[in-house]
Amino acid sequence: MTHGRPIIQRAEERFRGGDLPAGIETWHAFSFAGFYDPDNVRFGPLSACNEEHLAPGAGFAEHPHRDTEIVTWVIEGELTHEDSAGHVSVVRPGDVQRLSAGAGVRHVERNAGAAPLRFLQMWLTPSEFGGDPSYEVVRGLADGTPYALTRADASLRVWRLDRGHGADLPAAPWLYAHVVRGAVRLGGEELRAGDAARVVDASRLRAEALDPAELLVWEMHAEPHFG
Repeated sequence: MTHGRPIIQRAEERFRGGDLPAGIETWHAFSFAGFYDPDNVRFGPLSACNEEHLAPGAGFAEHPHRDTEIVTWVIEGELTHEDSAGHVSVVRPGDVQRLSAGAGVRHVERNAGAAPLRFLQMWLTPSEFGGDPSYEVVRGLADGTPYALTRADASLRVWRLDRGHGADLPAAPWLYAHVVRGAVRLGGEELRAGDAARVVDASRLRAEALDPAELLVWEMHAEPHFG
């Protein structure tokens, strides 16, 4: 991978998964479940960026996680979350949800509303394994404000940009930018909804909105240590 230069993954290049008869459609940016590409397993600590589409009433039954930082960004609709630590929340557009699985946790995710639900769920591998699970929801994350994942030495930012406006992206060993909606120009490339850019040793990058846009950006400083 070229250092400092964005490598683009177009929306249509993602792997399509999910369970359509159950009302679940998923688009995977990385190897996941039954799809494996040895050249696309992770980027820094980021190991999943799944765009989930859930019909009303659809959802994921209770299932376990461990040693994973799970961050969710709702695009439209409402996501209902329940976990084995007793947390029950409804997550809406503009909110950031974090579930740190630690040594082990179980959770349920579903669309309990009457409207379709669409959200991004991103998994990061922590720098150290184990520990107690933890959970939080930050309501209404402000533009450009970093949401830090201390266990993974990473931060998430969102920018909602009017046409012609831009944002200076943070310098980082690994930077991942995903266009939620609209269109931006980044490093000479035009990215539209569902497109993503991966940059190694990112510095002096600026995103310019070609249309009103929403952009999620991961700034990551450490790879996980296994074993």
